[in-house]
Amino acid sequence: MEVAVAGAVGNVLGSLLAYWLGFWGHEKLVRRLVRRFGKWVLFTEEELDLTEKLLHKYKDLVVLGSRVVPGIRTVISLPCGIAKLPLARFVILTFIGSLIWSYLLAWIGFVLGQNWRTIGPYFHKLDVVIVVGIVAAGAFYIYYKLRKR
Repeated sequence: MEVAVAGAVGNVLGSLLAYWLGFWGHEKLVRRLVRRFGKWVLFTEEELDLTEKLLHKYKDLVVLGSRVVPGIRTVISLPCGIAKLPLARFVILTFIGSLIWSYLLAWIGFVLGQNWRTIGPYFHKLDVVIVVGIVAAGAFYIYYKLRKR
């Protein structure tokens, strides 16, 4: 449990940087940054617009739910800052969502570690398949994002 709490605290601290950028930099600065550097992190203005729309419609559910979705969990803090979501609420929702995510990852690591002698040989036989699958998934994601432009 301590690992999950440490992960959640780390996520809150990192998320606060993006939150403050959105809060103090306002939408104009954030949009300029997304236009200029978004291509490097595969985040577009359209996605920022969609995130803001979802945030205004579903509020806390978006903040909480986004913390367990890879990719989205990183950028949701910017629109939260832009929307001037109350800081205490942002921190609490980010902590709870990140705690769930961190606990899930820690649990998976714990279970795999406990059973490594049993499952390890299977993983070693599939090393190449796993690496190729990860690279292919990453390449597909990049292709999909670049093709949208």
